[in-house]
Amino acid sequence: MIHHLSPRRKRWGAALLATAALGVPLVAATTTTPAAGAEPTNPTIDLVAPPSVTAYTYGRAIYSDLGFRLEVNDAPLEIITQRAPDYESLPTAVAKLPLGDVDLPQQKTVGQLHNLLRVTLVDRNDPDAKPVTRKRSTCLGESSERLTPDAEFRNPYPRTCYYNSFALGAVQGIPAGWGASVFGYESGLRVKPGEYDLTVSIARGYADALGLTAEQRSATTVLTVISEDDCRGRGCRDKGTNPRLTPNRQEPDPAGGIDSLADLPPETPVPDLRSLPAFSIQVNGKGTQLQFAANVWNAGNSPLVVDGFRRAGEDVMDAYQYFLDEDGNQVAYQEVGTMIWHDAPSHNHWHFNDFATYELLNADQSHAVRSGKESFCLANTDAVDLTVEGAAWEAWQEDLGSVCGGYEIRSIREVLSSGWGDTYAQFRAGQSFPIKNLPDGIYYVRVLANPDGTLIESDTTNNESLRKIRLFTNKNGERKVKVAKVGVVDENGGIYDEAR
Repeated sequence: MIHHLSPRRKRWGAALLATAALGVPLVAATTTTPAAGAEPTNPTIDLVAPPSVTAYTYGRAIYSDLGFRLEVNDAPLEIITQRAPDYESLPTAVAKLPLGDVDLPQQKTVGQLHNLLRVTLVDRNDPDAKPVTRKRSTCLGESSERLTPDAEFRNPYPRTCYYNSFALGAVQGIPAGWGASVFGYESGLRVKPGEYDLTVSIARGYADALGLTAEQRSATTVLTVISEDDCRGRGCRDKGTNPRLTPNRQEPDPAGGIDSLADLPPETPVPDLRSLPAFSIQVNGKGTQLQFAANVWNAGNSPLVVDGFRRAGEDVMDAYQYFLDEDGNQVAYQEVGTMIWHDAPSHNHWHFNDFATYELLNADQSHAVRSGKESFCLANTDAVDLTVEGAAWEAWQEDLGSVCGGYEIRSIREVLSSGWGDTYAQFRAGQSFPIKNLPDGIYYVRVLANPDGTLIESDTTNNESLRKIRLFTNKNGERKVKVAKVGVVDENGGIYDEAR
């Protein structure tokens, strides 16, 4: 069980547990990566689909990739999405191709490719039915497979759409000789049971930029939709499994640790903790608490690795930060305080102290209220910038599996990978400020990483973020909050353009 995913990440988690029955499997292509020494060439890209596909509805939504694949041959397709850190401009996307970078259409978020697909449905049992067409934003690679045995053995690219309103950079791609779903497990379709002609096309702006012909950019299948009430066996949802981390089993000698950044061997990669602006800010129903979500992320070229070792007979662990070389080998460590067993109902796992603090500041940015949240289970919930040096493109699959440990464990490893952040949502215990006795007015939500400088990182000048808010009382006497925008970010805007 994953304990502190954001609501959107929970949605992805549910989607990953779903399966669908495909009518006919895809036919693999035969062209692969060009031979060594061959002249560079851009990828050959084809959108393909099986002749027919069967999918099941869960509350009218279809959780299936519907068999549509983008097949890539001759060279890899890699797409980088980035935005300026001041959030004053919309993100841009670039296809990194062997023959040169190609600009893609304007983006709205960092994560999915905006309006990449055009989806058209026609009811086969209604001759008078009009086609229903919707645009669909999506990303590449959530589900992928090799097309030929001589293609690259592993897909190095991220295998899902990571999303955070304040993300700064994303990477997605398909290796040469691979095919990848254009929908992922959540197609976004919401249709009644029946039989449909389903056509999916790559939007013209993307197709033209990537050099796709009309035949390459479009594919059609016959879609049979069955109600979940008729779901039997294959096509029904199964329980998933998560991998387990293996921490060190022996506590190191505290006297053998380092004291500062200068003590590390030259060129040792180190983490760099930063804070995103607080988000999902709201006043609770009683008007007594200001609730919020916060994310501290790692922009460094090394993961933040903290191991805990339990003291005999105590609900306390001694904590150590580990430092790794470029090959992932341990080169040093330092003692960094403690971990505690946090038994609040929305936690029930081990928390590391001294990772971050939350404060509500007055208009002059003096202290007003401090949040009771002062300990954290480190886990990769949000990909914030997968373009930074050393970013781990698939970190969430490794580290969320630890779920921050059960009560019975003797030691644990908590990791915040490069490029990733840890979101704590407003429903978590302590994730709020008491405002009952605060007057209406201007305030700032302050998120501060590594507040006591306990952790060694490359830069401590970028650890703070401030989000301006205004508390007020409406004409009905209800306490409310207005939150200032951050640049052009539409925090409440969705990234799903669902075909209904």
